Amino acid sequence: MAVTVDARGLPCPQPVILTRNALRESVEVITIVDNDTARHNVLRMAQKEGCTVEVEEKEDGIYLHITRGEMPREEPAPQAAVTSAAGSLVLVVPSEFMGRGEHEELGRILVRGFFHTLGEVEPLPDTIIFFNSGVKLVVEGSPVVEDLKGLAERGVEILACGTCLGYYELKDKVAVGEVSNMYTIAETLLRAGKVVSL
Repeated sequence: MAVTVDARGLPCPQPVILTRNALRESVEVITIVDNDTARHNVLRMAQKEGCTVEVEEKEDGIYLHITRGEMPREEPAPQAAVTSAAGSLVLVVPSEFMGRGEHEELGRILVRGFFHTLGEVEPLPDTIIFFNSGVKLVVEGSPVVEDLKGLAERGVEILACGTCLGYYELKDKVAVGEVSNMYTIAETLLRAGKVVSL
């Protein structure tokens, strides 16, 4: 029998956390959410866990019918793969400015120079996480959006905090990367081999 998780009205990342906990106890879970961001976040987590998901839109919410598949038995990973996973590099961008000082314009100049240069150096980060006012850099009109698109094309994962985008009313203006949630951000940071904060 399916377990129902009513996550309507709950803030990020509660729908993801409650769904993941339910999947530990049941093969079938129905999660009900009331917005597209929560739907995307729960869907992404479930698919990463190897589940199949069917989405049903009703008048009272979005129903995600999640079925946990039999997880394949994991073979020991080759040493090279272990090293690669342990060595993932995550860049954290908590502000639209670079550095701290009394002149915001200088901070804007520096952040533009940094992202323009980032595509020319090695190693590239595996993931770049934008939060707080840093999310302003991934939206339309950002002075670095073209540089970020170039990085994304080269395989750099770009995550922008959905709560932060909502706070600045920018969710519908994202031009590059993926609207993410605190669960994914925390998981990415804790699994990283190295975290660099801009």
